[in-house]
Amino acid sequence: MTILVDDEAPIHGDVLEIILSHVPLVDLVPASCVSKSWSRAITSSLLCFNKPKPWLIIHTQSTRSLDNISVHAYDPRSNVWLEISQPSIKYVSALRSSHSNLLYMLSPSKLSFSFDPMNLTWHHVDAPRVWRTDPIMAHIGDSVIIAGGTCDFEDDPLAVEIYNMGSRTWETCESMPAILKDSAASTWLSIATTGDKLVVVEKFTGVSYCFDPKTKKWTGPYDLRSDPRIFHSIIGFSNNRLIHIGMMEDSENITRVKIWKVNTENFECEELGEMPPALIKKLKSDTFGFSSISICLAGDYAYMCKSSEMAEEIVGCEFENGGGVRWWSFKNEAAGDGNRSERMVFTCSVIGLGDLQRAMSLENRKFAVKL
Repeated sequence: MTILVDDEAPIHGDVLEIILSHVPLVDLVPASCVSKSWSRAITSSLLCFNKPKPWLIIHTQSTRSLDNISVHAYDPRSNVWLEISQPSIKYVSALRSSHSNLLYMLSPSKLSFSFDPMNLTWHHVDAPRVWRTDPIMAHIGDSVIIAGGTCDFEDDPLAVEIYNMGSRTWETCESMPAILKDSAASTWLSIATTGDKLVVVEKFTGVSYCFDPKTKKWTGPYDLRSDPRIFHSIIGFSNNRLIHIGMMEDSENITRVKIWKVNTENFECEELGEMPPALIKKLKSDTFGFSSISICLAGDYAYMCKSSEMAEEIVGCEFENGGGVRWWSFKNEAAGDGNRSERMVFTCSVIGLGDLQRAMSLENRKFAVKL
């Protein structure tokens, strides 16, 4: 649509702000440089008419060549996909993600990680003292926590270490609870960070524990299974909410998927909603059933998809102010032709105009809306 305006009839006030509310966030960055009045109108439009919403960012990495990676992002505010061109970093190992916005790579000699909203800054540090192949990893304040996932030749499969970003040193902590000995790996555990603690849940039992990086101690166990029919649990945290998504019946015949808000003091659960049956089918993997579902949360949004293969569709949900949940699904434009030699890594962050301005000011980083 083209709008023609002569010099004597400028667009301003609410009319301009409403028009700007339909413009993709990425296009508002150059628009904010037109004039001070436009910059103010864009700020007002984002506050009053169409606020920034959490982006789902998908990194597609070749399993044959780790440096061969592409990045796509979905912006629900404008319902558009973007392709992001960015400088290549040295990929020391396979790219992984944890608790929504932490990206990391772990090799025998180095740990590389990034946790800012658009993963613009990478930290490269010495590898932890204990060699691990499938650990859980979390970032809380100045601490990076790595636990479990050890190799067979290590003495303690439940070993926990913290990297202190201030002192740039690794510290050994109390090991994970003994009950997790046979499941101390990211394959079997789902994690979330609450701002000051790490919450860990065993996916198939619902048994949960909390780790405090300040005291370096574990507390628990807690039971997230508010319904005995839950056989698989995944968790996430956003907007001061610990979210529990429980799949019910069995791995071959999931009939219901419910979502609860969890009180982090006593671990009591409050049901928020239930996924429509039509969307449940979109999460099932032909190979792994429902055991490979990933979840990313930020703001009032959660995204779920199959992590074991090139998911063609993604299920989203929005936590509404009244306490309900709005569900929908959308096509995964990053899936391409479903190449089996590629793997997907998902992150989710609330992206504001300032985040995009910083990203677009960097050399060799470009954003293109996919039509």
